[in-house]
Amino acid sequence: MKKRVLSIVLACALAASVAAGCGSQDSKSSDTSSKSSEASKGSATPDTPDNGEKTKITFVLDWTPNTNHTGLYVAEEKGYFSDAGLDVEIVQPPEDGAEVLVGSGKAQFGVSFQDSMLPYVAGENKLPIASVAALVQHNTSGIISLKGKGMDKPKGMEGKKYATWDLPIEKATLKAVVEKDGGDFDKVELIPSTVTDEVSALQSEQVDAIWIFYGWAGVATELAGLETDYFAFKDIDPVFDYYTPVVVGNTDWMSENPAAAKAFLSALKKGYEFAVDNPDDAADILLKAAPELDEKLVKASQKYLSKEYKSDVEKWGYVDPARWNAYYNWINENKLYEAEIPENTGFTNDYLE
Repeated sequence: MKKRVLSIVLACALAASVAAGCGSQDSKSSDTSSKSSEASKGSATPDTPDNGEKTKITFVLDWTPNTNHTGLYVAEEKGYFSDAGLDVEIVQPPEDGAEVLVGSGKAQFGVSFQDSMLPYVAGENKLPIASVAALVQHNTSGIISLKGKGMDKPKGMEGKKYATWDLPIEKATLKAVVEKDGGDFDKVELIPSTVTDEVSALQSEQVDAIWIFYGWAGVATELAGLETDYFAFKDIDPVFDYYTPVVVGNTDWMSENPAAAKAFLSALKKGYEFAVDNPDDAADILLKAAPELDEKLVKASQKYLSKEYKSDVEKWGYVDPARWNAYYNWINENKLYEAEIPENTGFTNDYLE
C-alpha cells in the first residue's frame, strides 16, 4: 500500500505547486487524441539515431521495485529493450513524483495511477502526459480487516477504525461503497493513517480497516498466516474498476518519436507476457534487480499478479475507454475536482502493438 499512499499524497499535495513550478509546460500540452493521430501518421518513420546508437529512454518508478514492475525488469534482463534499439534506464521517483518528471521531459515514461494522475491531465496546469498502457488490467485494491470483525462487506465498517489520508477522492470512494451496501459512512471512525506494515497494524488492532492492493499487502497477510476479510471496490461498484497502476508517457516526446515509443511498449509487452507465463522465473529476475525484497513475498505476489497483468483481455496494456471515462465521469458528477474532465482525457492505446 505504501507505493499507493505516496502516489495519492503527491498528486494532491502537488496540484497547487504544479501551477508555479511547471506552468510553462502547459503551452506544450495538447489533446491526447491529436497526439495519437500524429503518432499514427509518423509511425512508419524510424526515429532512432542515424549513427546506430540506441535510443535512450528514462523510465521512472512510482516507488521502490515491486511486482507491479516485474515485466520492466524482465524486458531489461532478457534484452528485449536492447533488441528494439533502446537503452532504458530505470530510476527511482524524486520527491515531486513520477508524473512531474515525465511531464517535464526528464523521463520519457513512468508509473502512475488513473486517480493520482488527474491533476496532471486536466485543468489549467496539466502536463504533457498520458497513460499508454495498463500494468494491471483491473483494480485489485480494497479494504482488508481481521476475519470475524464484520467487515467482509462495506456496511460492516460502521463503528470501526479506518486509517485515512484525509483525501477527498479517498473518502468519497469509501462513502460511495459503504452507502451502496446500505451503510452510514458518518458512522465510520476515521483516524489518521500511520500504517507502515499492514500485518502488524491489523494484528495489534491499531486500526480495524486498511485500504490495500491485494497483490502485495493482501498476499503478505496470507504468508503471515493472518485470517482476514477483504472486499474489492470494483466488486461493490464497477465505476471503481479504474486503471491502477499504468504506464504514463510524455506526449510531446512520443509524438516526435512514435517509432521509439511503440518499440518501447512492444518490448515491455514481451516482458509482461513472460511474467504471465513464467511467474517463478520472472520473480527471480525481479529479485536479482532488487535483492533487498522478501523472496517469499515476491514469489507469492508474482503468482497472484501473473493472472492480473492481462486478466480477461487479449492485448496486454489495453485501456477500455468506457471504464476509463466512467471513473472520471464519477469524479465530475461528485464535483471532486476543480475542473471538468473531458471524455477520453489522459490515455491513448495508439502506441500499443
